[in-house]
Amino acid sequence: MATTVSFTVESPRGPRSVSVAYERSGSGEPLLLLHGIGHHRQAWDPVIPVLALERDVIAVDLPGFGVSPGLPEALAYDLPTVAPLLGTFCEAIGVERPHVAGNSLGGLLALELGRRKLAGSVTALSPAGFWTDPERRYAFGTLRAMRLAAESMPLPLIERLSRTATGRTVLTSTIYARPGRRSPDAAMAETVALRHAAGFHRTLAAGRDVRFTDDLPGLPVTIAWGGRDRLLLRRQGIRAKQTLPGARLVRLHACGHVPMSDDPALVARVILDTSR
Repeated sequence: MATTVSFTVESPRGPRSVSVAYERSGSGEPLLLLHGIGHHRQAWDPVIPVLALERDVIAVDLPGFGVSPGLPEALAYDLPTVAPLLGTFCEAIGVERPHVAGNSLGGLLALELGRRKLAGSVTALSPAGFWTDPERRYAFGTLRAMRLAAESMPLPLIERLSRTATGRTVLTSTIYARPGRRSPDAAMAETVALRHAAGFHRTLAAGRDVRFTDDLPGLPVTIAWGGRDRLLLRRQGIRAKQTLPGARLVRLHACGHVPMSDDPALVARVILDTSR
């Protein structure tokens, strides 16, 4: 069951209240988990049981996704707004410089938290921000098509599709290499989460010109890329390594864009190794 914390952040129009939903489990050093655009905190469910054996795991619904309310109009969904906001969220729940693992948009946010000295280590799984213009347009076009499909399908159809491996392939094969591994409930829930994500379009618009160009010297960083990532192609991992020469680059064989379900044991090991 999610807990919601509210806190105040500054905006160009004065202080604004923001609420973030999260789940917390386990014990040890804190580990913040950040999902991708259109997804929700449950994307991390396959790896949390292993991570929680060694870490105080905090899985969040980013603002405007999952059950977290959207940001007030005075606040943008860009890196300069959302990354400090996550820092304030950590303060609100009594956490300082957690290890951070993120996927896609969450991976970019994790790197930005590292750049701002707000993370103890960073594990970025297929992070956004290392694309060329054509690769970004392809990814954004694919995401918009996924959103339109989720909005267009009647809920009874989504439920029927989620009940078979073939149907789950139709719903989720863009982001998973092994969509049949998703449970019917998980496939249904994440399709509905994409359908209702209040922050989807504003986040895409804010990401149009985003590139991550800074090294993070002295910070443990792992960049991990799914060998079968169909959304952010794996050659972007080479660019990430060139940008962050001190980072470890790991290939997640047989994994798609969201690897936590495709190979939970491997992903958990990569995160724990980075955060030791």
